[in-house]
Amino acid sequence: MTALTDNYNENCRLVEEAIGFGKCFDCKKRELEIRGQAASLYFISSLSSDSLLGDLVYRYQNIGQKEIPLTPAAFLADLVPYGDAFKEADVDTIARQILSGASALILDGMNEGILTDTRSLPSRSAEEPDNDRVLFGSRDGFNELLKTNIAALRRRIRTNSLVIHRVTIGKESRTDVALCYDEKLADPAYVDTIKQKLESIDVDSLTMGQQSLAECLIKRHWYNIFPKFRYTERPDTATATLMEGNLVILCDNAPQAMLLPTSIFDFTQESDDYYFPPMVGSYQRFVRTLIFFVTLFFTPLWYLLVTHPQYIPSWLDFIKVEGDPALPIFFQILIVELMLDGLRLASLNTPSTLGNSLSVVAGLIMGDFAVDVGWFIPEVILYMAFVAISNFTQPSFELGYAFKFMRMMLLVLVGFFGIIGFVAGTALIVILIASNKSVDGSRSYLYPLFPFNGRALLRHLFRVKLKPRK
Repeated sequence: MTALTDNYNENCRLVEEAIGFGKCFDCKKRELEIRGQAASLYFISSLSSDSLLGDLVYRYQNIGQKEIPLTPAAFLADLVPYGDAFKEADVDTIARQILSGASALILDGMNEGILTDTRSLPSRSAEEPDNDRVLFGSRDGFNELLKTNIAALRRRIRTNSLVIHRVTIGKESRTDVALCYDEKLADPAYVDTIKQKLESIDVDSLTMGQQSLAECLIKRHWYNIFPKFRYTERPDTATATLMEGNLVILCDNAPQAMLLPTSIFDFTQESDDYYFPPMVGSYQRFVRTLIFFVTLFFTPLWYLLVTHPQYIPSWLDFIKVEGDPALPIFFQILIVELMLDGLRLASLNTPSTLGNSLSVVAGLIMGDFAVDVGWFIPEVILYMAFVAISNFTQPSFELGYAFKFMRMMLLVLVGFFGIIGFVAGTALIVILIASNKSVDGSRSYLYPLFPFNGRALLRHLFRVKLKPRK
């Protein structure tokens, strides 16, 4: 720890060395004279507000001969017009604040610097997220600015029990991470566990925001790809999570909130369920969950039946494939699975003006021609189209890919071992889900089914009516 001294020139040298002054064009120094004493104001022009800096410089230069001692305490009490200002002697802290967008005043005769929040960070508007839309309800969403995201939570929870605990992670990036919880509802032991995990993270930088943070919080086994976190870009969803006694983690530069702890049943819920009456919300949740789980077994079970016609009951004779396909059905399904991901990746890199055209060309023309030339049979195209569309019935891409990999594994086992492979694959999927752990490692991924909590399970399966206090 290096502290400021009573030597003005030495203090300036320490600060300039710590922030890399002279190496970057936006690293600025404004030399001032305050009541006959030399002073320097350091700031990053690309992260600072010109109007706030101008007002600050004007006030400093017009102190005149007021009967105010030139001490850090007097500056904060009488001369700094902003609420978010404080004094600091540690050079590393001063440098970190400057590089984050704050301004620092170094005055001759002071052994502490005056830090003022003059930041004006670039950010987009708090618009509704594309991946988590609702038919009714609020249209705001998180953006990449941590301060804005915290404000969105405080706008909805106006109580002193809401705790925002900030942690700075990364030796180089110094990324701000906020742990949010309601101290009246959250489990204190679990909160302490997550705090310790966050404060013990030792990395150079969180290069990929939330994903880097998630990888630091928990060690994921490569063979178990079921998500351990749930993400949302909606402040109302994050608020509801806090009101249930859970935790929310916000990371600067990331527009998503991490919700934890998470179980497999949490993914059955969506914000839209709560903007409709309980009956409609419950129906939507039932349909969403049923269709999504059907996609896991749809193509493997169909392939098992068409390759073993003796298992097909008479009322399902229509699913039989007539004739001998030019390409084995097993390879047809795998190729279409890969093609769907290829088209999805292509759509991400396609200009928005051409996105609809790409979907039409890929979905209709390519599929039609593939059937006409004999590469694929119509049943494969139809069933895989159903699977592809059904993957969007819930917003978690991580869970969607987990189900996709499980479906492909099940298909491979059925292709090699028939019905034995189907049973073994199903058992393996159940084992992977049951053995998955939440972040602290103590809560079951199958909660509230195991350990059983009837009231919580009812709230997960059905949209329960809100009961006002008596």
